[in-house]
Amino acid sequence: MFSRRTLLSGAAAGAATLGLAACGGGGSADADTEITTLRIMAPLLSDTAPDPEGQLQKAIEELIGMPLEITWVPNSSYGDRVTVTMASDNIPHVMVQTGKSAEFAQTAEAGGYWDLTDILPEYPHLTPENEEVAHGASINGRTYGIFRLRDAMRAAISLRKDWLDNLGLAEPETTDDLMEIARAFSEDDPAGDGSSTTGLIIPAWSGYGNNGPYDLWETWHGTANVWKEEGGSLSPAFLAPEFIEANRAMREMIEAGHVNADFATMDGADWNEPFFNGQGGIIADVSSRGMQLSGLFKDADPEDYGDKVTMVGNLTNPDGTLWALPTPGYSGYLSIPRAAVPGDEQLATVLTALDKLSSEEGQRLLNNGIEGVNYEVEGEQSLPIESEEASLVQSDVEAFSQIGSQSNGYMGLDSKPEGEPEAALDEKRVDFHEADMDSAVFNPGAAYMSESYLQNGAILDQIVVDARLKYLAGQIDEAGLEAELERWTSSGGQQVVDEMNELYQQGSN
Repeated sequence: MFSRRTLLSGAAAGAATLGLAACGGGGSADADTEITTLRIMAPLLSDTAPDPEGQLQKAIEELIGMPLEITWVPNSSYGDRVTVTMASDNIPHVMVQTGKSAEFAQTAEAGGYWDLTDILPEYPHLTPENEEVAHGASINGRTYGIFRLRDAMRAAISLRKDWLDNLGLAEPETTDDLMEIARAFSEDDPAGDGSSTTGLIIPAWSGYGNNGPYDLWETWHGTANVWKEEGGSLSPAFLAPEFIEANRAMREMIEAGHVNADFATMDGADWNEPFFNGQGGIIADVSSRGMQLSGLFKDADPEDYGDKVTMVGNLTNPDGTLWALPTPGYSGYLSIPRAAVPGDEQLATVLTALDKLSSEEGQRLLNNGIEGVNYEVEGEQSLPIESEEASLVQSDVEAFSQIGSQSNGYMGLDSKPEGEPEAALDEKRVDFHEADMDSAVFNPGAAYMSESYLQNGAILDQIVVDARLKYLAGQIDEAGLEAELERWTSSGGQQVVDEMNELYQQGSN
């Protein structure tokens, strides 16, 4: 467990017209040139870029001992900007990579970014806390950036607590329990007013292996996390019998009417509405959603909202075994282009600055702001200060959090929940996330990037996504599902398997 806080939201903000800081003196630098100003390029998830003369940037500059020159790029166009920048003569010393993209991997392995595998251990605040996350963040076993930490366990089921209480039902512990609650929420008038309700609420879900509700359900039934390791070899998790068994149970719920009828088409942006409006009572997602849902009920009735939402963590399968689905534990990297930082001494300068940013003092600046200006400390939590000055600093925090890594473990402060119901729900999720980490099923193939998958992965993944959806919707039977999964193998999937195993064997030696 890394932190109570969900680190660095990955939600994209709308593009805005920004006055972006210029990157001066970039391109292929001389290896003997001293770095006196640290140039960074990072995504901006809000509408307004921080003021370079603002309090927060000045405090960060004082900590690292040099000025910052930051190019803030609207998140919606960030990927394109990375490509253009790497081909220009104006390359920053540090570039945020928002994910392990094919382009980043190929550029890194071709020598475009520093290989930090043997260097990071020299910097205590850049040494990863979790080796499994660090390995998964690597590219074929090599470290080409400092990964940006995320909570490794976020999975949670949010339930209508008032409905459970009305029906005299306990919180679920097993997948069978959840199926029974979904039935009861659909058939036993949980609201007590005769209204039409359902149990599990699922939106249209694209992608495979991206911690969606289907991935959760499959993992709880014993399906591995994307790749299954057995006997020293990797195989796709969806080719295991547990994948079929899990989706057989899900289809049973759908056919019985215990899942929203529009599960194949419902907009994910509307996921909270049926739960809040009393049309459904279960969401399998992440614990931050449960906190959001509680907030909706509070907004509607600040005096009576504490009995509306409860949460539980990962579920055991019917035989009592717990397989908990973790996140990758990171989201992108702080990478160092060799064209801008060609020399060892320059690299040391950059890493020393990043090491300071990942210290406790640095993490609090990036994730909380300035104590006494925009927040106060109460115990081990932060309390917001309400003022115009505080609002400016807090706005900057939302941007600067993107350049933090926390790979050595989160040392910032969590915000104190506003009320007793929120505090109780927050404490509960912290406890079950910590317990679930003991049973986390990490993806054994996360570190490896097959060349064939880089070229055809999106097409291959879509075969699995479409096959699962057709089966759940009743458009094909179990034999049809198996035939579609075999089509994945014959359409280039076997080549991916072969390449992954070659990389896996190399990494294991």
